[in-house]
Amino acid sequence: MAQLMDSGDVSGDVSIAPSVQGSDRFPAPDAAYVHIPFCRRRCFYCDFPISVVGDTRRGENSGAIAQYVTQLCTEIRRTPNLGTPLQTIFFGGGTPSLLAVEQLETVLTVLKQQFGLAANAEISMEMDPGTFDLAHVQGYHACGVNRISLGVQAFQAELLQACGRTHQPDDIPIAVEQVRRAGIDNLSLDLISGLPHQTLEQWTFSLEQAIALTPQHLSVYDLIVEPGTAFARRYKPGDKPLPSDTLTAEMYRLAQQTLSTAGFQHYEISNYAKPGYGCRHNLRYWENRAYYGFGMGAASYMQGQRFSRPRTRREYFEWLEAGMPMDDPVATEGDRLLDRLILGLRLANGLSLTTLEQEFGHDTVAQILTTLKPYEERGWVACQLNQHLRLSDPDGFLFSNTILAALFEQFSDD
Repeated sequence: MAQLMDSGDVSGDVSIAPSVQGSDRFPAPDAAYVHIPFCRRRCFYCDFPISVVGDTRRGENSGAIAQYVTQLCTEIRRTPNLGTPLQTIFFGGGTPSLLAVEQLETVLTVLKQQFGLAANAEISMEMDPGTFDLAHVQGYHACGVNRISLGVQAFQAELLQACGRTHQPDDIPIAVEQVRRAGIDNLSLDLISGLPHQTLEQWTFSLEQAIALTPQHLSVYDLIVEPGTAFARRYKPGDKPLPSDTLTAEMYRLAQQTLSTAGFQHYEISNYAKPGYGCRHNLRYWENRAYYGFGMGAASYMQGQRFSRPRTRREYFEWLEAGMPMDDPVATEGDRLLDRLILGLRLANGLSLTTLEQEFGHDTVAQILTTLKPYEERGWVACQLNQHLRLSDPDGFLFSNTILAALFEQFSDD
């Protein structure tokens, strides 16, 4: 699967990038990711940059959260406006629904003041069942939040407990009802397959329960045992009680068939949406478009440069105090090509070969097609009229790691 000490005053007029407008080569960002790192506890599969605040701490009564919001707003104010109003904002975490309404409003106000906000902007917020009530979600909606991503993960108490979640199955329909009552009609649910002890019958039930809640969007992730997580200390990939590769592949195919039958479009490897409800913010990532990133551990992509912030609060605050230095290496042409391929091939629509040729040249596109020829022969890769390159659904998506590894080996500068 599938993100302490007080610092001194970090105010001041410091920028992390030249204050220039976007260019044809590097268009200005029109999206912002905002990382809210706080969680009541760390899930056993999680390797995201988070801070655990316990079961009873919320933004209303947590000094740590209040201090972080102040420093986060400092970073936003110091970041130059490159000239395009924000079309999307995504509050991720962590558990952003631990924020007080006033804290979310403060961050949104600073974003609007610094960058501007389009009238029809998509403003998404990740929330966990059991971490908010109706008044909170009504307050978030009043601030401008119009899309909720709800971290459901499973509909079985034993599976939720096995992966360290804090909510129970009964919390899920209550949370969905609260979102609907608040007037938010763009709802996404997250599910995880491949959990320890998970059976195909349990996965079928979770899919059916999720569909019954009538979300507009579903994200379906296969568990990856990340180094340093509680799961990594307990299990080795491929060992029981983790499901076998054969079973997880069957789960993936079942999700694709079940959700497609229910009217969801499989528009990205792990994401399904009713027509018109694909996540506009995440599409910017997969289309390799520029975006701002703010907060502990957040990544940004501006003027052709990717940059990640420190992953702990103390280091993040120290980075702010030091003037927000941006010292990641400059992306090479090979890096840019791999970004385009690895991200774009996640999408059902794939990549335009014409666009690739315009940016990277005819010889590079020919080399890409040669590298992918063995996978095209297996039916995992499709090249439509020599104009569009995409992975097949479901098999190409299932074996995407193998396909992308071949591309990485061919085009990596290392």
